[in-house]
Amino acid sequence: MTKGILRIGNAQGFWGDRGDAPATLAAQQPDLDYLTLDYLAEVSMSILAAQKQRDPTAGFTRDFVESLRALALLWAQRRAGGHPLRVVTNAGGMNPRGCAEACAAVLRDAGCKGLRIGVVSGDDVLPILRERGGAFANLDNGRQLGRDLPLDALVTAHAYIGAAPIVEALAAGADLVVTGRVADPSLTVGPCVHHFGWSVEDFDRVAGATVAGHLIECGTQVTGGISTDWLNIPGTENLGYPVVEVSADGGCVVTKPASTGGRVDERTVKEQLVYEIGDPGAYLSPDATVSLLSIKLGGDGRDRVRVTGAKGSPPPPGYKVSATFRNGFRASGTLTIFGRDAVAKAKRCADVVRARLHSAGGEPEQWLDECLGANAAAPVGRQNHSEMMETVLRITVADRRREVVERFTRELMPLVTSGPQGITGYAEGRPRVHEVYGYWPCLIDRKLVTPRVECIEV
Repeated sequence: MTKGILRIGNAQGFWGDRGDAPATLAAQQPDLDYLTLDYLAEVSMSILAAQKQRDPTAGFTRDFVESLRALALLWAQRRAGGHPLRVVTNAGGMNPRGCAEACAAVLRDAGCKGLRIGVVSGDDVLPILRERGGAFANLDNGRQLGRDLPLDALVTAHAYIGAAPIVEALAAGADLVVTGRVADPSLTVGPCVHHFGWSVEDFDRVAGATVAGHLIECGTQVTGGISTDWLNIPGTENLGYPVVEVSADGGCVVTKPASTGGRVDERTVKEQLVYEIGDPGAYLSPDATVSLLSIKLGGDGRDRVRVTGAKGSPPPPGYKVSATFRNGFRASGTLTIFGRDAVAKAKRCADVVRARLHSAGGEPEQWLDECLGANAAAPVGRQNHSEMMETVLRITVADRRREVVERFTRELMPLVTSGPQGITGYAEGRPRVHEVYGYWPCLIDRKLVTPRVECIEV
């Protein structure tokens, strides 16, 4: 590792990304200093909450533990060769300590003794929200906890903490840092602050690292994934995961391994730069308030784009909180209908199911029927549905009463014999009932949140 350039790659853009990507990227980019893996989104915490309710030892992304098995051998080889690779991930979800212990067991089995795992926790603020209730208004609609939502309906509440505890874990010698809910770019900011010895108040440099983290946090999105020009992106079956080469001044070069498909150019970088951005003059993170307005992009060779000029100022006084609450049940089912008047038949089928539910006294609070293929996903332009010979009817319902949703799941499949000719696609049987978790975003004063760092020896 050279002090002048820090190479950080990200091989997970979300929970469900390619499981072999971490080991693959580490092998493709042997000069990589850090590997970041971003698993968490708002919906991820709801899934983990449901898992932890069934099993108190769960609550983390086991996909990472499995990926670590493939990474372990290469990791040991890198350490023996004098160029160790350090990994930073938010795979800990709701149970960072449990995730770290599972990782330690995998590493011991693989013979990777002598490693240290840093565990970052303290992001769980559910007790604070339950205690203070109305102080945490919903950012989307202004509703009040305790008044508009019972406090006992809350299931999870996690603050998006920043890079400081990651820096602390790395300074303590951690080879692997497992966190709970930290802000996505902070996975990159932490290694940069530690490596270059920046002050956490050196906001221009921290802003540059935040931009670097934002550019790679979604994995292959910056190397051609979901690009406007996706059909013309080469090698989409083998898109390379991104690497940033961060300089001591906070600027970076975005690139990818040379042997991979995809593309890194100003277009792909710009598309990711503005992804999920509100005010480009004040992109808020727990580490800095970042202005993107002064950023400059420039070519630096094939599949290399230099990014400079980010400006930073102090972060906001509060952390964003992602809270979830029990919000009833849902189910969704599909049937394929083909032949003459397919769309009209599908719509009649939806009417039949809804009428039967109404007659049974259990019409759902929320109902959505769609004819996929008939402009359901993109209702633009005009289409002659009478000429369509095939459509997929999808009905989705939601209700606070489980029995109402269960009744719906029993009313869809009878259409196989009581509906029109030309029905198929029912091999999966009745739809499943799923518990619904609502999303409650709010803010919490930083002073109320205390991140914690501990280390586990392998």
